Amino acid sequence: MSTTAAPFTATILGSPRIGPHRELKRAVEKYWAGRIGRDELESVAATLRRNTWDSLVAAGLDSVPINTFSHYDQMLDTAVLVGALPARVAGVADDLDRYFAAARGGVYGDAEIAPLEMTKWFDTNYHYIVPELGPDTSFSLNPDKVSGELEEARAQGIPARPVIIGPITFLALSKAVGGAGAPIGRLDELVDVYAELLRLLAAQGVGWVQIDEPVLVTDFVGNAGELAERTYARLGGLTERPAIFVATYFGELTDALPALARTPVEAIGVDLVAGSAAALAAVPELSGKLLVAGVVDGRNIWRTNLDGALDTLAALVDRAKTVAVSTSCSTLHVPYTLDAEPDIDAALRSWLAFGSEKVSEVAALARGLRDGRDAIAREIEASNAAIASRKDDPRLTNAQVRDRIASILTSGAQRAPADQRRVAQQDRLQLPALPTTTIGSYPQTSDIRIARADLRAGKIDAEEYERRMKAEIADVITLQEQVGLDVLVHGEPERNDMVQYFAEQLDGFFATQNGWVQSYGSRCVRPPILYGDVARPEPMTVQWITYAQSLTDKPVKGMLTGPVTILAWSFVRDDQPLAATAAQVALAIRDETIDLQTADIAIIQVDEPALRELLPLRSKDKEAYLRWAVDAFRLSTSGVADSTQIHTHLCYSEFGEVIGAIADLDADVTSIEAARSHMEVLDDLNAAGFSNSVGPGVYDIHSPRVPGVEEIAAALREALKAVPAERLWVNPDCGLKTRNTGEVTQSLKHLVAAAVKVRDE
Repeated sequence: MSTTAAPFTATILGSPRIGPHRELKRAVEKYWAGRIGRDELESVAATLRRNTWDSLVAAGLDSVPINTFSHYDQMLDTAVLVGALPARVAGVADDLDRYFAAARGGVYGDAEIAPLEMTKWFDTNYHYIVPELGPDTSFSLNPDKVSGELEEARAQGIPARPVIIGPITFLALSKAVGGAGAPIGRLDELVDVYAELLRLLAAQGVGWVQIDEPVLVTDFVGNAGELAERTYARLGGLTERPAIFVATYFGELTDALPALARTPVEAIGVDLVAGSAAALAAVPELSGKLLVAGVVDGRNIWRTNLDGALDTLAALVDRAKTVAVSTSCSTLHVPYTLDAEPDIDAALRSWLAFGSEKVSEVAALARGLRDGRDAIAREIEASNAAIASRKDDPRLTNAQVRDRIASILTSGAQRAPADQRRVAQQDRLQLPALPTTTIGSYPQTSDIRIARADLRAGKIDAEEYERRMKAEIADVITLQEQVGLDVLVHGEPERNDMVQYFAEQLDGFFATQNGWVQSYGSRCVRPPILYGDVARPEPMTVQWITYAQSLTDKPVKGMLTGPVTILAWSFVRDDQPLAATAAQVALAIRDETIDLQTADIAIIQVDEPALRELLPLRSKDKEAYLRWAVDAFRLSTSGVADSTQIHTHLCYSEFGEVIGAIADLDADVTSIEAARSHMEVLDDLNAAGFSNSVGPGVYDIHSPRVPGVEEIAAALREALKAVPAERLWVNPDCGLKTRNTGEVTQSLKHLVAAAVKVRDE
């Protein structure tokens, strides 16, 4: 090694990049719209990086991760780093526009470019761009971004540690195209590029480099230990390189830990929130390593038990050469700071830690480990008081809810078989073959956003807000009737978010005002905090759906979010099993479906786009999860009559591992993302014995491009090879909230025209 790197003591694995006030989101979207140039966008980005790094140093971290910033996504950044962008974007001259073309697609000059696929990052709600590796993909190093951020950080005097997604993880999460073999087969070739990068960083005087390998805690590759040892024996054996810190997170390393510990890398990071410290005792090779202990939860917002974490850290001291304190993963997954939430009650606030508070916990634990418990006695006292307060709070237990769930489950009530339900529903609905519909949301126009802001600011009252939302609903109904859709939706103008909207009306939740986290690209969400037993005080959607239905003779779907998705897209209590919490949310949704049916709503959609997202990363844990996830959905949907049609929607995941569970949901109609994956999911559904109706997405709504009639017709013809016409629905692959009205109108006209064309055929 060219550099002797001193061990660090306090760090985090990565940080958010959207800005505490979503500055990057706004700047990127202005750049896309042509309202600002590249220089202004880069200025906003540089300011956010500078402020983030300064705050981490000020908080007491002695090693700061850099290159965790991204204009869109870190996997896409890595594809650029190793020269793996698809050939179809090569003609875009500007490098930043080329980058966004890969992420979003669009028209560049005379070329219409399709985007790369997008799916969930492990079992989180963050979406990553899936790199495509074809036979002609040739890896080459493009280090400008890493070097540029390194230069910026050094100019600020930051103890910078570049962070790179590791070669095993990058290949395991990439997609083979054009007949290429499995990407992991190119590991040795890609490691050559990483070796070149490490030599470059050594020449630039870098002391530490962090290489993220979260795939090692999963079963995504069958020989993780062998791959880890082969890769890091090679990289660790380089004569010119920085000290290597291999970071893992979201689970336990198991067999990969001793394999990794046998390599020459200097540091290994372990997630001690999702995993256990017990296995570390069986790995004597750790005695020569810096062990980076992830004892502060980087994914959830609960305050760390400092007393317990310090015990864990103290027990590790004899098992490693040195121990550093860290978050369990990047704080990308939590909001910036509790300081932005003035309305949280004192008790709940005391239980929480957002990003900046987690950084403070890391720094405090590092001091406690170094100087002894007395050095952080005040912090430990506050932590213990919060734990006691939470344990005794009456909001955590609702006996009536728990008794009702037990009673319904004991009764064993369920709906009739699907084929009987299909007859009853067709008699009621009288729909044509290949019925057309949309997924639920319509564009959130500036008028909608202004009305919501005016209501929050007190400029209008609830009555005026309702009037404006009803006007938006009337416009959406008119639009759908004009384009000729068969089954309509109300457009959801009153909903700020498909989870937060319900959380604001359910007991046991707290909805933040500024708790933004990145979902993908410039898309940000505010996950609510589920802290207590869940109950529904009153109907949540009935007035809006019945108003929409009063405007048309066509059926209007009641739109609800399913229990698994509400859990997945919330920060969920950690003091009881997820299955128990899911059942409580399911009971609230069940009550809403019954009220919608009573109001004569014939179709009710209960969306579960996150079903795949919560799937455990280890095979041994998957069956139990899928069992309670399916049970929760069926609890939420089994209270209605057979003539009421239940829809569900799933999107942007690799569905292979949950295909059986999708069938077990027993929804009458399942709409599912299929546009980017070219209908591949339909064959998987058939193989699993799926026999209910399905609406494979016929165009990708995350791209601004408008699909042509023949393009959609071709997708339908492809779908009809796998699904008979009497069970096939026609719809986009997701909600239309993020698109503009012009794009939506033209796309839906083409969708209806394509459906009519294929019906005639």
